Amino acid sequence: MLKSGIPIGRIFGIPLRLHFSWFFIFALVTWALVASYFPDVYPNWSLTASIITGILTSLLFFGSVLLHELMHSVVAIASGIPVKSITLFIFGGVSQITEEPTNPKIELKIAIAGPLTSIILGGFFWAIFYFVPGSLEYIIAVSFWLGLINIMLGAFNLLPGFPLDGGRVLRSLLWWRTGNLRRATRWASNAGRGISFLFIFGGIWLIFQGPEWWFNGLWLAFIGWFLGNAAVGSYRQLTLQQMLQGHEVNEAMTRSCINIQPNITLDELVSEYILPTGNQCFVVVDRGNIQGLITLKEIKEIPRVKWAKKQASEVMVPLTELRQVSPHEDLARVMKMLTEEEINQLPVVEDEKIIGMISRENMLTFINLRDKLGM
Repeated sequence: MLKSGIPIGRIFGIPLRLHFSWFFIFALVTWALVASYFPDVYPNWSLTASIITGILTSLLFFGSVLLHELMHSVVAIASGIPVKSITLFIFGGVSQITEEPTNPKIELKIAIAGPLTSIILGGFFWAIFYFVPGSLEYIIAVSFWLGLINIMLGAFNLLPGFPLDGGRVLRSLLWWRTGNLRRATRWASNAGRGISFLFIFGGIWLIFQGPEWWFNGLWLAFIGWFLGNAAVGSYRQLTLQQMLQGHEVNEAMTRSCINIQPNITLDELVSEYILPTGNQCFVVVDRGNIQGLITLKEIKEIPRVKWAKKQASEVMVPLTELRQVSPHEDLARVMKMLTEEEINQLPVVEDEKIIGMISRENMLTFINLRDKLGM
């Protein structure tokens, strides 16, 4: 979901991105400050002063969110765990840490770093508010709000429900106590689902308190829905990873890729190969040399009216551009690659030949069959 976004630079070698949903929440926070908070607390301010201060406050707030995520990432890197990127989005920020911690101590350090950073920042801004002379009204206004919001952010993230930071703290303690990461994740995820239900019910309750509470209620319920989905998804992902560990790609891949000529049209490919056989991947071969790969994804990107003239060689993904895996690659690693890069399937290559395809569907089928056989 968060792979796309606008690159805005790097810190400590970590790519930073703005997801498109960030612009909505940035505008919303700025509007709330300009239209409500500043006019209520400082009615003598002009509209221009409120707008400028509101934009500056929002930028500092999201800078604080970025620092929160950056501390997660710095601790992860110091613990030997790679970080792919940090993305700011509608619910704040997320660090894409590419591996699960190897022990509960590392999990605890990574999880607690973010909330502690937010709470320390809150104290820093409140110190500015306390010591700055009363005549510097704009600095007082900005520092008080940032102090409050950072402490609230830290406290919210410490709620003991996975995948919130507090849920990861809980998981690390359960993991340390039981020695079982999967069981600890299940318990922490269930706590996360419980908290999500409280948010949803609290949001619904607010909606029935009157029109002035509708937005806050909807927002609270939306956060609860997001947390619930994230909790279920995180546990499911870990379960799949653990079930796939120790198995190789050649155990789950499909070997049904058919060789086709580069000059075959999409119309011919669909009518003569895809519909009669159900095959969904085709290796484009010219005089014995592999040129590339074409799947349903490439075909669907071409308008139907152009299928009669478009040839496979024009639509295929060239071999040089293909992400590929070995038949002896670990299935858990491949599943992680597919998930993180939002890829549906990958060609399996051995001795410079495409011998099959591996997809999420293949791996889920592999897991289901083993489960039914009691393996």
